[in-house]
Amino acid sequence: MGIVFRQSLKNTIIIYLGFLIGGINTLVLYTRFLKDEYYGLATYVFSASNLIMPITAFGVHFTIVKFFSGYKSKEQKDKFLSSVIFLPLFMAIPIGFFWDYFHDWILDFIAKSNSKENLIIENYTFCIYVIAVSCAYFEVFYSWAKVQMQSVFGNILKELYNRVAVMILLFSVYFNFITKQEFIYYISFAYILRALIMMLYAFTLYLPKFSFSLPNNFKEVLRYTFYIILAGSAGAIILDIDKVMIPGKEGFETAAYYAVAVFIGSFIEAPSRAMGQILQPLTSKSINENNQQETESLYKKSSINLLLIGGLFFILVNCNVSELFRLMPNKNYAKGGMLVVLMISSAKLFLMLLGTNGAIITNSKFYRITLPIGLGMALSVYALNNYFYNDLNMGTEGLALATLISVLLFNSFKIWFVKSRFKITPFTNKTLLMIFLILTLFLVFYFWNFNVPQLFINKFPIHPIINILLKSIIIVIVYVFIVVKLSVSNQINTLVSKYWK
Repeated sequence: MGIVFRQSLKNTIIIYLGFLIGGINTLVLYTRFLKDEYYGLATYVFSASNLIMPITAFGVHFTIVKFFSGYKSKEQKDKFLSSVIFLPLFMAIPIGFFWDYFHDWILDFIAKSNSKENLIIENYTFCIYVIAVSCAYFEVFYSWAKVQMQSVFGNILKELYNRVAVMILLFSVYFNFITKQEFIYYISFAYILRALIMMLYAFTLYLPKFSFSLPNNFKEVLRYTFYIILAGSAGAIILDIDKVMIPGKEGFETAAYYAVAVFIGSFIEAPSRAMGQILQPLTSKSINENNQQETESLYKKSSINLLLIGGLFFILVNCNVSELFRLMPNKNYAKGGMLVVLMISSAKLFLMLLGTNGAIITNSKFYRITLPIGLGMALSVYALNNYFYNDLNMGTEGLALATLISVLLFNSFKIWFVKSRFKITPFTNKTLLMIFLILTLFLVFYFWNFNVPQLFINKFPIHPIINILLKSIIIVIVYVFIVVKLSVSNQINTLVSKYWK
């Protein structure tokens, strides 16, 4: 786990720095500079592009990770990369050709709630396509770098670049360098530039000799790509269908309110995203080499370490959520928001408990199971969203509940599937202990805050930030002390002893 920890630590710092900037954007800048309506519009554009991205990527970003380490000669590696790099165009070009039909469908869907919303979205539907294609090729070249065991620079572009770009553009709106209407056009260009930078970096790491020859196992490559593109599309539906559904019923403002709560709840997943950048190719390598012992070791270590780190941030987020919402200029953000944060963060924590479960399945000979699992989750989320949100009128809490139920149900099946096929589980004798510790500290710290007097700087509330800092310091000290004393993770104890003599 040495290379995993080194690169994961760097990636975690980068991702949390990205989340910090994203938090400033989400909690302060978006809500004050762009306002609810255009913030909701931006949320809709980004979520809709995320739904299309897996289709335009054609599953190539997963295919590179699975197959690259299996080729032994440079010639076969070059043939493989030459053959897959153009596959996304087979989806992107037809989608672009028929985009007018997608444009009309989007307008009809949004017009159900408000004709004014229709006018706002009309000039931005093509940005959905541009961002989707740019993100697809970014992921392709990011995977290109990851199989060279170089994930840090790509992670900077993935987690920091876009948030810094958003911050710069939001300040540009504030100082009237650009208009709110131009914001999405500029951010679309930023995504295009990001994809080009990632491509150049990937080519510096490994530049194949391009040819029209196909690798020996190209049929297997295409078969895997077909399954993964459908499974990936289903995964995107789970993540973003709720944000796309909201404007059709309640308008873009509600989409903005929900996006803030989801962002706060998703904060805890940063370590999983960081560790996953390097664990995916390592898991693929161990499976390709039939190294069962290494596969199990990565599975268990990733699970307990992600649960440990994710548990800390689960407590920090949920025990400070009321103060976070007090930073919002509009009180509508807090309506139902705390419950949404709790359910989304619970779903994220459960996913972190799974460790490398997903990487084991997608990189093994059993990858075909990802299709029924993905489609089942997508259909489940869509059906439950409709039932809770439209039929029962539970509001955005219903959307979050649909996500939580689907995540718990189908990922429990994935744990059972890996256990039945590989005879391994992610659990150790410390797993239940960590779950008990997380729940106990959550209940201890959830129901109180420091009685800080109200303080404002230029009408911006400072007292919630003071409360968050004081409470977080106590939580971190108590949590780390208990975890180290219980020796939950050898890696964490080694890391702490290295810097704390």
